[in-house]
Amino acid sequence: MYRWKSRFHEEEGDRADKPRRYGVTEMRVPSYTLFTQNLLQDTFESMGQFVDGLKFTGGSNSMMPKSFIKDVTDMAHKHNVYVCTGDWAEHLLRKGPSGFKEYIEECTQMGFDTVEFNMGSLGFPEETLLRFVRLIKNAGLKAKPQFSVKFEKSDIPKTGNRAYGSYVVPTPQTSEMIEDLDLLIKRAERCLEAGADMIMIDADDVCKYADTVRSDIIANVIGRLGLEKTMFEASNAKTSEWFINQYGPRVNLFVDQVQVLNLECLRGQNLGNRQRSVLGASSFLF
Repeated sequence: MYRWKSRFHEEEGDRADKPRRYGVTEMRVPSYTLFTQNLLQDTFESMGQFVDGLKFTGGSNSMMPKSFIKDVTDMAHKHNVYVCTGDWAEHLLRKGPSGFKEYIEECTQMGFDTVEFNMGSLGFPEETLLRFVRLIKNAGLKAKPQFSVKFEKSDIPKTGNRAYGSYVVPTPQTSEMIEDLDLLIKRAERCLEAGADMIMIDADDVCKYADTVRSDIIANVIGRLGLEKTMFEASNAKTSEWFINQYGPRVNLFVDQVQVLNLECLRGQNLGNRQRSVLGASSFLF
């Protein structure tokens, strides 16, 4: 099995055996093409050692038979790959908060390991959203709240405590969206305190395209929440390269199936460059 190694691996982030705490590569289920179990099996057999997680997106799991999804999750587990729901929960909560518990039970039955849900689009009070995190953890699953850097203007507290749990006088809903990085970070911190395992950052307005990456937002999120607790979507190879060059092989990225091998090469190349820098600097000591 291919694994890049370094005598500086403790410091530089060697590709440790799965499950990894950092340098996680989460792969999108290839729903944009004719998705078959054979396609996924071939992917796992050829480069499964580079894939940490498999995520259903765009509600693709809602259009597949439950028996098929269970076969997929079983296959992923055989290759030590966790399976994530994607942010489809908001479309399944017409029954109110009680519907979320039923959703978690169904996720458990179908073999999902991680539940991702969009904290900005569920439309529930802040304490209810934190309760969702605890419900996921109590079910033995991992919780991955997703955040966007933009909030509806009416949802942004004007004064006082801006974290979850503070009482905010209701205001009329508007369609105006405002960027508020501080509010994103404070709410993400509360989710981590409630037991969330990872914070997913929406690529829109942050890192959807390599030439418009918001490095200021990314630096603040990673600086406050930690590299191991954050995940970003890399929508193309150039975006992946930007993240690896800026933050090294330890950064957690969500990518398409066709990017997995390229991303692993970038992680290894970045480590090699760091090794050469360390060795070059140490040569002056002798």
